[in-house]
Amino acid sequence: MSDSRTDARVAWPARAVVTAGMPYGNKALHFGHIGGVFVPADAFARFLRDRIGADNVRFVSGTDCFGSPIDEGYRKAVEAGAFSGSIADYVAANHDAQKAALDAYQVSLDIYQGSGLGHAGDVHQMVTDSVVERLHANGWLRREATLQFYDAEAGTFINGRQVQGRCPVQGCKSEHGYADECDLGHQYEPQDLIAPVSTVTGTVPEMRPVENWYFDLPAFADFLRGRVAELEADPEVRPVVPQTVREFLAPPIVFIKNEALDDYRAVADELPPHAFREAQGGKQSFEIEFATIAERDEARPVLARAGIRFRTGKTLVPFRITGNIEWGVRAPELDGVGGLTVWCWPESLWAPISFTIAANDARGLPRGSWRDFWCSEDAQVYQFIGQDNLYFYGVAQPALWEALEPGGILAGDEGEPPLRQTALVANHHLLFGTKKASSSGAVKPPTGEQLLEHYTPEQLRAHFLALGLDQKSVGFKPKPFEQDAAKRDDPRVADPVLKEGALLTNVFNRLARSCFYEAQRNFDGCMPLGAPAPEAHAEAVRVLRAYDELMHRVELHSVMSLMDGFIRFANKWWTDGISAAEASGDAEARRQVLVDSFYLLRIATLLMHPVVPAGCEKICDYLSFDFADFFSWNYDFDSCEELCSAMEIDKGSHRVQELPPRFDFFERHPSQLKK
Repeated sequence: MSDSRTDARVAWPARAVVTAGMPYGNKALHFGHIGGVFVPADAFARFLRDRIGADNVRFVSGTDCFGSPIDEGYRKAVEAGAFSGSIADYVAANHDAQKAALDAYQVSLDIYQGSGLGHAGDVHQMVTDSVVERLHANGWLRREATLQFYDAEAGTFINGRQVQGRCPVQGCKSEHGYADECDLGHQYEPQDLIAPVSTVTGTVPEMRPVENWYFDLPAFADFLRGRVAELEADPEVRPVVPQTVREFLAPPIVFIKNEALDDYRAVADELPPHAFREAQGGKQSFEIEFATIAERDEARPVLARAGIRFRTGKTLVPFRITGNIEWGVRAPELDGVGGLTVWCWPESLWAPISFTIAANDARGLPRGSWRDFWCSEDAQVYQFIGQDNLYFYGVAQPALWEALEPGGILAGDEGEPPLRQTALVANHHLLFGTKKASSSGAVKPPTGEQLLEHYTPEQLRAHFLALGLDQKSVGFKPKPFEQDAAKRDDPRVADPVLKEGALLTNVFNRLARSCFYEAQRNFDGCMPLGAPAPEAHAEAVRVLRAYDELMHRVELHSVMSLMDGFIRFANKWWTDGISAAEASGDAEARRQVLVDSFYLLRIATLLMHPVVPAGCEKICDYLSFDFADFFSWNYDFDSCEELCSAMEIDKGSHRVQELPPRFDFFERHPSQLKK
């Protein structure tokens, strides 16, 4: 679509990477993975392929193969007799199940391997070595002895989800606090976790000192403040992104219950310099603020010895890079310290770079071609994530990218442009009913495979994209999984998941079938060519412009609303037009309404392609157009003649394939058919 023709208001990059997070390799994908991240990312990646060319887009993801969730899941599976192979076999089996689910939902990844699987795993080890060594060479890694949980009964150090307790961060209500982060993304020191219990033996773990490498994240506070200011000034950045990042830029604060005020005063002189603030507005805690993390940490043992319970506030803390978990990406030896592995969160941040390199390798491109996607000024990386992970992608990752300069990541990067900061597309929670769904929680969500027993992939894709997760957390309420049996079995109760599906199976189907059947009945199986009516053309151009702008803001629910209106407009145009032509017996009017309707069908099919690709490609196939031409924005969209040969234009018609009777481009699921 030429900018002059449509008065385009947005500019697209020349190349783009789209990421969709990394599911842990200890489970199948539930609907939150698919509907909350993968389907939105896929719709956007498909749009970009149509908009800027498929060769210019990389849609990458993979299984997160390492970390304590995998260790713990494997241990439980073996204990229960559900799995008998190695942990590598366990991850590979879960990866295969994840890949099958993504394929079933028509998620069109350029690569889905894993941080420890296949060629991508080998590349990821190379990238990890280079990143950690570069951070160390640039002076941003510190070796620190910190306390780590140790299960004396099991005789082993435990990490991550092998420890469970309550989050110690002030104001957080999470009961799912792990070794050094909770399920809401809050970071804290392991010794601050409230009521820790080892999931390995059920005992209370000890704290023992271990040495690891930490990234000096607090040193990047000013950089991150500038970054937040830029995000807040950008109207296309979802507000939850800068809001969440800014929360971690607060100074180091300790919150103490008001009833411990006298105990605090008794030891206040023993604490490092700090500011005291009384409880305000009926709050139950007063605050003491320190200038640095180190001074706050000096205060903790003083408060503990005095028997004072406290909670810490969100702030920048050193970001752990390594750990001593055996199942992990090998860390390079630094300053004579070896035998460590890289904590799964840091290496998952640069894993999309590894996947991009592996995807380009599969295309036979030069190894350095990944920089065209991650470093060039005319490129952009879009990372689709859940809001719980904003600390990692919005705080830690930008600082890491900044810390890698000068020098870059891989050998040969010297003199190359630095990594560009990524565009974070953060979605709110996709709830199951009214509650947050988690495969590790009390509310067990349906898996992707279970949903496909009741709905088609395209019905679910359309529904997920219409939910508006960029605005707020939204409940997913599939009727077959309704807990109230009376509602579930009552035919008068509508299934909310089928709202968008009805647009496909009723209205969109009707529009497409009407065009083809009319061509077969009265136009010798051909699409008549010519200029569409001015009103139809104007509406198509308006929708193209609006769609382009909405996609630039990644407002997918607004895209769905726009397309609902346009498809209904096109269907009504056909219905009213053919009725008038038949009533008047005007053959030219009959021809013109079919010219208009095929034109509107072309626009609708192009714009719905990212949403429901299989059905739209079926329409294109029956229209007898090449996919690469039809699903492209490189046209003026004046008429369907743009897609036709000179001979066809001279003839005034383009032959389409014969459509069988009662044909559906968008089908209902068998369970929805009347018996």
